Order: sequence, then structure tokens, then C-alpha cells
Amino acid sequence: MNYLLQPKKYKSLMADEGSKAIMNKTIAFFEKMGKTRLLDDYNKKIWYSEFIDFIGKEQIFAKLLTPKEYAGGDPDCRWDTARNSEFSEILAFYGPGYWYCFQVTILGLGPIWMSPNETAKKKAARLLKEGAIFAFGLSERTHGADIYSTETNLTPKPDGTWVANGEKYYIGNGNEAEMVSTLGKIKDDTDDYTFFVTNYRHKAYELKKNVISHQDYVANFALHDYPITQDDILSRGPHAWDSALNTVNIGKFNIGPASIGIAEHCFYEAITHASNRILYGMKVTEMPHVRKNFMDAWLRLLGMKIYQRRATDYFRGAGGNDRRYLLYNPTSKMKVTLQAEEVVNLLWDVMAARAFEKDTYFHTGASEVRGPSKLEGTVHVNVQLIRKFMKNYFFSPVEFAPTTPDFSLTDDLFLFNQGPAKGLGKIQFHDYKPVFEVYKELPNVATFMKQIDIIKEMLDKAAPDKAQDMDPSWSLPLGEMFSIVVYGQLILEQAKLDELDLDILNQIFDFMIRDFAHFAMQIYGNPGSNDLQRDYCTKIMLIRAIPNPEQYNRVWKKYVSVLNSEYAMSE
Repeated sequence: MNYLLQPKKYKSLMADEGSKAIMNKTIAFFEKMGKTRLLDDYNKKIWYSEFIDFIGKEQIFAKLLTPKEYAGGDPDCRWDTARNSEFSEILAFYGPGYWYCFQVTILGLGPIWMSPNETAKKKAARLLKEGAIFAFGLSERTHGADIYSTETNLTPKPDGTWVANGEKYYIGNGNEAEMVSTLGKIKDDTDDYTFFVTNYRHKAYELKKNVISHQDYVANFALHDYPITQDDILSRGPHAWDSALNTVNIGKFNIGPASIGIAEHCFYEAITHASNRILYGMKVTEMPHVRKNFMDAWLRLLGMKIYQRRATDYFRGAGGNDRRYLLYNPTSKMKVTLQAEEVVNLLWDVMAARAFEKDTYFHTGASEVRGPSKLEGTVHVNVQLIRKFMKNYFFSPVEFAPTTPDFSLTDDLFLFNQGPAKGLGKIQFHDYKPVFEVYKELPNVATFMKQIDIIKEMLDKAAPDKAQDMDPSWSLPLGEMFSIVVYGQLILEQAKLDELDLDILNQIFDFMIRDFAHFAMQIYGNPGSNDLQRDYCTKIMLIRAIPNPEQYNRVWKKYVSVLNSEYAMSE
């Protein structure tokens, strides 16, 4: 069984024919384009107008990103996180630039679908049907993601309209977005935040430059007395502020699948390359260190996919009384993206010089895979975010009804009504322990449980003081360790649903034990750690994964080595 995306044998997770058609048509588009053209466009930094024409002609963004209420009766339209994640993985598998066009369209639509402005919503639905792309005008060069310091402003006019002035930076699709959801402040007594809509065609919209050297277009644009009417106002005051953060919540979850797609394509190239080379009289894949790299890469990649699949259920099942997705989301953003970087690093050590050649997808993947972890909040931002949930996760679990896989043909409407972007410390979670108990007969799961018990005891008896809490060199490794626990929990939940081969599951926890000890070592070596904290970290570091050579070889032969020549993109 091949757990990786295989375009030429593709089977969608979606049950409905409309969704299957979207995936299959997209794959056919790229396979017809071919690897030579795909890479040539990437290397020459050619804007992907042909792709935009394709998604317009097939109304793909319209179907994926229009809630049913505004779809005009099209049965294939809905905003479905599971479906959007699947589509994202496919796009990034062929090229992160294509995924990025989709990603920033999602971000641009967020404040629109969250808005009470029905005129803007109907306009967005019409434009999607016509093949438009969208943009999210949040960042400014001086302030980056510090939206408290937003300088773009709307000045009121006597007739009840406004004029907008300001400059935005890092705005994907800003060169051709028909609606740019732009954040600013009302320049009056209230100084309210506001989201309003602009259009790249307007003469008061100055497209200054593409700030990156890439086939994407990440715009720097300026507004010069841009006229704004009430029909252009999406939200004001706290609603605008919450729309900014809640839109990022939606877009953030879309980043994990992109990292997975990049790593999968790189894996196919690497395993096929290594499996068909003879060095020093032996197959490269028979070299123990090479085999270990492939095993580690494949297991990490599979862990990414399993975690993301399960986290999607919590996203789709979210509601006012169940906001667990706000932990699983930044964990995806931080953990899955970093795991993808690790996968590509492991494969790169095997590919070596071949990875630099311009006729490989790998050279694009190696260049692009480090991007996702920096989008929608850096790793540091997301680790610090998930630490807000640590106390309730470990010490105050509550009962929830079981969250079942959701592939229903419904809109995830709660995402457009998430409520105030605060109160994270009050969010509660179900107990992580029972699912670990289910698999405690697996040696490496049982071993990982010992590490969890130690870190939990450390948090209870030797918790970080205020100085350590404020020191990223101390707090980030702790957050990383917490994230591995969350990661492991959802992997086990999905493994149970999938009846995953126990050989695979035990081997996945081998690398998780090693990673956990790695971050414990960072805390141990930190000059700010006290002796009791170091004692706990020593206990964690001395726990090691339990080797099982026979099991290791079974997984290699049954699942990994067989991927040699499994997939190559059409030339």
C-alpha cells in the first residue's frame, strides 16, 4: 500500500463526483503541462496565467471557496476544509507557487465571508464564478504582521464616503486580485480598525513592484485617495480586528498540506534516483545510512499526513463550545512544516549534487520547503501560541463527544463566525491519555508515554519561572516538546480510525522519542535552567527508543523500497 499522493493512481478522499472531478482535472492539467514546462516556468519566474485561466474555465476556485448560500444552486460549491486541504496538497505537489495563489485567495475571501456586507459577498461569489483571484491586504513593510501598528487609513468625507491612503507589502496576488481585503483604520474620533475592499485595476491603486524574485507575485501596492463607499466596507471595530486573526486561523491550516505535497514529490524523485544507482559496487539504497534516511523521511512524512488528516476533523467539527482546533491548527502550522523541512534535508543528503539540477522537481522543493514555516506566523509565534493551551491540556481535561471523520458535503460555516479572537487560556481539551493506553503494548508508544509523564511532572513541580517563560531559548524547546505530545495524540487517533499497520506506528514513535530528547537537551543546556529542571531533562534524555531490526526491515521492504519508480511526472 502506498500512503503517499500518487497522481497517476489518484483516489480522492471525497465521496462526491464533483470533488473528484476537481482533483482529477487539476492533476490532468499539470501532467499535460509536463515536467519540462513546469520547471522551465519556475526557473524563468513566469507568472502562471495559464493556471489562472484553467481554474477560471473549470470554476475550480468558485466551487472550492464559495459557501452554498452564495453558489446560485451549484451543488459542487461549498467551503470544506477537508476538500481544500486535499486540493492544497495536490497544488504544492506540482509547485508551491500554484498553491500560493490558492492560499492568498483563501485569505482574501476570509474577511468577505465573515462580513455582514451582503453586497460584497454576492460580488465575491460572482467574481469567483468568473475566474477571479483574491488578496489579503494586511501586512505593511515597516510593521510586518504587527497589525496594531497599521498605518493605512480611511479619511471620512462630508458625503459619507471615505478616501483610503497607505501602503501595503507582502500581498500575494496583489497584481491581479479583483478584490483585495485591506485592513486600515478610520481616521476620525473612533480610530476604528476596518476591512475594506480595493481593486488592482483602479487608478488610485498603485502597483509598485513584486517584492520577491519568483513566479509568484507578492505585491507592494499603495493607495492614493482611493475612493471607498459603504458597499466597500467589510467590517469595523472589534469585528475587523477579529476578522484579521480569524482569517489567519483559516489560512494557517492550509499550510500543512502544502508542505506535505512538496515533501512527497521530493521523496519520489529521491527514492527512484537512489534505487537505480550503483556506488562502490552496491546499490545506494543498500547502504545503511541511506536506508535510514529514507526510513526516517518516509515515517516523518506519513506522520505529517496522519496528523493533518485527524486535525481536519476537529476543524470541521469546531463550534462555540469546541475550539480545540485552535491548538491543533498552530501545531499543524509549526510541526508539519518543520517536519517537511526535515524530510527534505534527509532526502537531500541522499540526492546530493543531483538535487541542484534544474531538471528536477527536487531543486524547487528544496528551495521552497522552508517557506511555509514562515507564513501566517513564524515557528516562534506559533510555538508561543500553543503554549497557552499547555496547562489545560495536561491538567484539566474534560469530556467531549467523540469527534468522527467528517466528509459531509457541508460548509464549515463556523470558520466565518469564530467569535472574538481571545480567551485561548480557557479552551479545554479531551484527555490525551486514553488513546495512548490503547497502544501501550507497542514498545515505542509505551516509551514515549514515560517521557510525557516526566515532562508533565516537571511542569507541575519545576515549572518555568517568569524569566524562563519570557526567554525564547528556554520556552521554545518546551513548546516543541508539548507539540510532540499533541502530534502523537492525533496520530494515534487517526491510526486507530485507519487501522494502521502497528509496525509503522511503532516506528513513527521511534523518531518522536528522539525528537523529544533533543529538545530536553536544549533545556538542560540552557544557562537559565535550574538543577531540578535539569534532573527532569536528564531522565527524558536517557530514555531511548527500543530498536526492532526485524520490524524496521519489514516496513522498509513492504512500504518504502517499493516506491522506487512508483511515480514520475509526465515529461
